[in-house]
Amino acid sequence: MSTPASAPATADPGPLGLAAFASTTFILSAFNANLIDANLLAVVLPMALFFGGLCQLLAGMWEFRKGNTFGATAFSSYGAFWLSYAAFVKFVAPGLPAATAHQAVGLYLLTWAVFTTYMTLAAVRVSGAVLAVFVTLSATFIILAIAEFGEYTTITKVGGWVGLVTAVFAWYASFAVVTNATWQRNVLPVFPNAGSRLHLGRAA
Repeated sequence: MSTPASAPATADPGPLGLAAFASTTFILSAFNANLIDANLLAVVLPMALFFGGLCQLLAGMWEFRKGNTFGATAFSSYGAFWLSYAAFVKFVAPGLPAATAHQAVGLYLLTWAVFTTYMTLAAVRVSGAVLAVFVTLSATFIILAIAEFGEYTTITKVGGWVGLVTAVFAWYASFAVVTNATWQRNVLPVFPNAGSRLHLGRAA
């Protein structure tokens, strides 16, 4: 009786999801920090649709396949965040009343701040690299939500700078995991939680 062939291993989708998140966050945060002319903001939309949105959504689906609840929830959700952001900017924001549009944006950001904050608690069980991403991302959403509700342009800039730090942490986590997986040894530290069974942020 022949032995059934085993299914091929699924590669860790974490580095892809983290890179997609980092790249799109970096671009938008550069505008929030007022480093780039705001008239060029439309450059964020294709990144939000395809890299930040579609690639993260795919990474989330692959994390479901690998049985990683945290990675599946995080990547699927933030993929949807970027897709919804692109739709909001393109189709919804132009039709909002100018005097109160900031309240809608503030509510949108506050909702993501709540989600990111409780995901941060779960990230404690993943790795130090991923936890750093979620701590700074939580701060980014909270700061930007406050800035929108109060129409504080200076605080928006602060949120932009914190977002840039978030992007750097996410890029590092992606870089470390893909490098360790390719070299098949721990070349770069990701500071995994010793008791964690999750893949995200850990060497393959």
